[in-house]
Amino acid sequence: MGEWKRHRILMVSDFFYPNFGGVENHIYYLSQCLLKLGHKVVVMTHAYNNRSGVRYMTGGLKVYYVPWKPFLMQNTFPTFYGTLPIVRTILIREKISLVHGHQAFSTLCHEALMHARTMGYKVVFTDHSLYGFADAGSIHMNKVLQFTLAEVSQAICVSHTSKENTVLRSGLPPEKVFVIPNAVDTAMFKPAPERLSSHEIVIVVISRLVYRKGADLLVEVIPEVCRLYPNVRFIVGGDGPKRVRLEEMREKHSLQDRVEMLGAVQHSQVRSVLITGHIFLNSSLTEAFCIAILEAASCGLLTVSTRVGGVPEVLPDDMIVLAKPDPSDMVQAIKKAISILPKIDPQEMHNHEGAVQLA
Repeated sequence: MGEWKRHRILMVSDFFYPNFGGVENHIYYLSQCLLKLGHKVVVMTHAYNNRSGVRYMTGGLKVYYVPWKPFLMQNTFPTFYGTLPIVRTILIREKISLVHGHQAFSTLCHEALMHARTMGYKVVFTDHSLYGFADAGSIHMNKVLQFTLAEVSQAICVSHTSKENTVLRSGLPPEKVFVIPNAVDTAMFKPAPERLSSHEIVIVVISRLVYRKGADLLVEVIPEVCRLYPNVRFIVGGDGPKRVRLEEMREKHSLQDRVEMLGAVQHSQVRSVLITGHIFLNSSLTEAFCIAILEAASCGLLTVSTRVGGVPEVLPDDMIVLAKPDPSDMVQAIKKAISILPKIDPQEMHNHEGAVQLA
């Protein structure tokens, strides 16, 4: 690769390791792929507890944990120009040629894009989520998006639904917005070597336990499914403000032996949790893509998910059962999934999922 083709890329987001989630994983794995192609990649995020300053990760990935503390939901307090000195220093010190911001809800992302654009750098933005148009938070966020993305070079969305949403919210010309679906490394997410027993059906949930991810739906769905199927057990991985509600539900219905709460699960441990189950349950109320569904399918699990956002684009109909974000409809979807479970071959599911990604 000629020197003229190499870029020096700055990834910016409030969401990065040691925090775990889809955006964090996306930034890390994208950075690793770009490093393998010969580009220089630097990540800028805020400090996490005592993790502040410059750190190095696999492949020589350099990470700046700038000394800003999270203000709300892992986001730094919006200062507009408070980040200008440190952004400018990183841009010049690392001889950056391209700035790539991630996630519409990230304050640090918007400020870095604004400053980089002002300084004449090319900027790219990737939107990982869907937002509405009517509530106060969405109206405010959409105005910010229109301002910070006014001169963006290109924008990337993870699904066609996400592209339509972003174009409407930001006012970007559609020809500037590209759809690049998320993907997983199927070599990392393989089914269990031996097929699980069908005497006990295990339903796995791995998600942030927040309102947007449908944690309140789980509170109503889990007891009803346990009542209908005595041989069903749930494993819930993830943490968040709604965890208390799930634990209260477990106590109220005496389901301690049938609902296992794992707490936060590191990404390296996700496969070991997934291969213990037969069905993966996603209860999100809004979702641009949902990479967890891909991981579950690659591990051979049949997926039950709410029909929201870009979820219907992720997997073909024979690999997923979709439902409205309503407790009774979700229970019906789980009943359907349990009925077709004997026909599911985890290894075929894994191979099919890999073929879907390549397509």
